[in-house]
Amino acid sequence: MSMIKTVQVRKKFGNTLVLDNVSLEVEQQEVICIIGPSGAGKSTYLRSLNHLETIDSGQIFIEDKLLFDCEHGVNRVKMPARERTVALLEVGMVFQRFNLFPHRTVLENVMLSPVHVRKVPVETARAKAIALLERVGLSDKLHAYPNQLSGGQQQRVAIARALAVGPKIMLFDEPTSALDPELVGEVLNVMKQLAQDGTTMLVVTHEMGFAREVADKIVFMFQGSVLECSPPEQMFTNPSQERTRQFLQSIL
Repeated sequence: MSMIKTVQVRKKFGNTLVLDNVSLEVEQQEVICIIGPSGAGKSTYLRSLNHLETIDSGQIFIEDKLLFDCEHGVNRVKMPARERTVALLEVGMVFQRFNLFPHRTVLENVMLSPVHVRKVPVETARAKAIALLERVGLSDKLHAYPNQLSGGQQQRVAIARALAVGPKIMLFDEPTSALDPELVGEVLNVMKQLAQDGTTMLVVTHEMGFAREVADKIVFMFQGSVLECSPPEQMFTNPSQERTRQFLQSIL
């Protein structure tokens, strides 16, 4: 099954074309890493998939269901708002910044969405939150507050929070870019485990070692377009596009 599919997605901010006919397909249990220079449209593309950004034109499918078919900024797909919301709940997202509620404990942060969005009973949500926090190595921090955690620990809480609503697809928008270098590894290790567990993942990242090790395919974006999409071995050893080659030479 195609978990995510976009067809010729376009997006402008003012007169600036940020996404230029982006077409991409993510299969079940596939891990795709998106790389490219700043301003390439990577984060905007990711945010368009769960409707944090609206698109001007193009199509977005989630689990083979057409949710958005836009022209001139108008979505032509008619469906009940709740049906669309339920479909979008299958897409979890982890951001550059952790966005945890500072006045809530780690456990409370992870429980909030299942209880208030999925309407999961409190005790069920608590048990799942505890299990997820153990999974990301934070079972000793259940009652800590975000300001008592390192950046790496906060990002691992954010991953547990995104997983708590049971999404089938996980989006990661440069999840390590706000971390001190020595904290990056602990977050990448959690993401590697998710990949090994068969989680469908779309990851915007500057961590080339992670992309090479974990990705099934790597997408190179430049000036709002997908310039190249290939397996890691091909992308890193013999990219087909000169601009991809220049980018990789500049960062490797």
